[in-house]
Amino acid sequence: MQDDLAPTLQQAEVHRGVMDASARAVHAHVALALVVQTEGSTYVRSGAMALFDGPDAQVGWLSGGCLEPEIEVRALAAARAGQLDWMEVDTRDDEDLLSGSAVGCRGRLVLALLPLARLPGWDQAVRAWRSGTDLTLTLQPLGEGALALALGDRQWKLPATAAPAGVQRTIALLFKAPPKVVLFGAGPELPHLLPLLRDGGWMTTLVERRPRWSPSPERPLPADDWQAIAPATAAMLPALADADVALVMHHNFELDREALEALAATDIPFIGLLGPHRRREDLFRLLPPAAVDALGKRLRSPVGLDLGGRGEQAIALSIAAQLQAWRHGRTG
Repeated sequence: MQDDLAPTLQQAEVHRGVMDASARAVHAHVALALVVQTEGSTYVRSGAMALFDGPDAQVGWLSGGCLEPEIEVRALAAARAGQLDWMEVDTRDDEDLLSGSAVGCRGRLVLALLPLARLPGWDQAVRAWRSGTDLTLTLQPLGEGALALALGDRQWKLPATAAPAGVQRTIALLFKAPPKVVLFGAGPELPHLLPLLRDGGWMTTLVERRPRWSPSPERPLPADDWQAIAPATAAMLPALADADVALVMHHNFELDREALEALAATDIPFIGLLGPHRRREDLFRLLPPAAVDALGKRLRSPVGLDLGGRGEQAIALSIAAQLQAWRHGRTG
C-alpha cells in the first residue's frame, strides 16, 4: 500500500522532438505511446515516447522499427476510442528467438497509449517544460475503468483499460527540463551543429549581431531564439541565466574575447571555445586575470572531441558528440 501512496520517481528518457510534436497535436485524433516500465534488453527506457498520427505518420521510435507497426495499430485505436490503453510487448521468449520470429532484443516493454485529444492543456504543460520547468507525470488507476493522469499542474481523468499484471499501481516519471546551450557566433559550422543539438534535445539560443551571419530567409537557422547583443555582457543577456552550456565560435578574435569575459561572470558549467590552443593563450593574455581564473576548468578549448576530419561538418559533429558525452556524465 505504501507504494501506491509514494511511488518511486523515475527520471524519464524524454525526447524533445516528440514532446514538441505532441504539443502541436493535442486537438487531433493522435496517440502518444509512453514507455512506463522496461525489463531486460530494450531499445529505450522508461519515459521514452513515440507519437502516432495516422498510418505511417510517426515521430520518435521505441525500437529499431520492428515493434512500431503493432504499436501504431493499438495506439491509433486508443485515439479513436478516446481512452487510455495499456500495451505489453515481451520479446524474451526463447521459442520466438529460435524460430526466427523474435525481434532480436530480449526484453519487455509496458506502454501507456494516451489519446491526446482527451488531454486539453497538454500543450501548455509542454510549453512550461520547454521554458525550463521540470515536470512530474503520474498515472494512477482509479478502478472501474478510469485513470487519473497528471503532467505538472495539469490533471485529467480518463477511461482506461486494465493495466498489465506486475505494473506498479501509481507510476511517476520525472520529465527534466531540456538542457540549454547559448551559441556565440553563427559561423559556417552552425547550420550543421544546430540540427544535431536540437535533435539531441537541447534548447538553443543564438547570439549574433553581425548582419552577414544573422538568420535570414536565405540562411535560415533553426535556433529556438536569436538575440543581437552589443556588447555581449552577462547583464544584457538573460539567456545566460540558466544556460547549461555556452559555445564561443565567432571566428573573430575580439568578439570571442568579449564573450569570454562576459561568460567568466556566469556560473555556466561548460564553456566551449572554438579554435586551437594558441588562440586560447592569445585570448588569455588580453583577458583580466580574474576572468581567466573564473573560467578555470569550465573552459573546454579547443571544444569538441578529436574524432578526426576537417571542415565545418566534422567540427559540428565533434562538438555535438562532446556535449552528448558531457550531458550523460561520460568522458568521451
